[in-house]
Amino acid sequence: MKSKKTSWILAVLVATISLGLLVSCAQTQKQTRAGTISEEELGLRQETLYNESSTVPVHGETTKKEPGESTRFERSFENSPPLIAHDISGMLPLDEDNICMGCHMPEEAIFSGATPIPASHLIDILGKREYLKGALDGSRFNCLQCHVVQTKLTPAVENIFKGEFRDERGRYRSNLLNTLNEGVESE
Repeated sequence: MKSKKTSWILAVLVATISLGLLVSCAQTQKQTRAGTISEEELGLRQETLYNESSTVPVHGETTKKEPGESTRFERSFENSPPLIAHDISGMLPLDEDNICMGCHMPEEAIFSGATPIPASHLIDILGKREYLKGALDGSRFNCLQCHVVQTKLTPAVENIFKGEFRDERGRYRSNLLNTLNEGVESE
């Protein structure tokens, strides 16, 4: 008899706790020390999370400067992809005959003054790590996978990240091929 009574009390206790959790999860406002904050005030968007119809992504103003006219930005951190410092209108879509290579291949960059693509782009980096005799690795032709155009916009949150560089050259050039296996021991 005691086991039936204990089971019944346990079932009522579990049901009460479950009901309490259900009610607390269903609340649409969160209590804080300062008062009540609506869901629209939580987070950075400052709008309802239940309807996306009025949500518009923040788009900045991309640079309209021609190649060679804009200021080159320092990289965010060592070996991060640099920003595209010029307008790319009329250069898309990028395919195997990538127009970017007309200025950024190392032998062309000497004459155009463009930033040359790094040696890591001229090596089969995912396979045998062999030099491709000056040809672009097939996985690297779509520059926009990693590089974005310089854009002016006001960020929702101030970025206080400060990248570190081993030397001054790393602020504008890649040394990925030299450091790729750093710290890796091979047999």
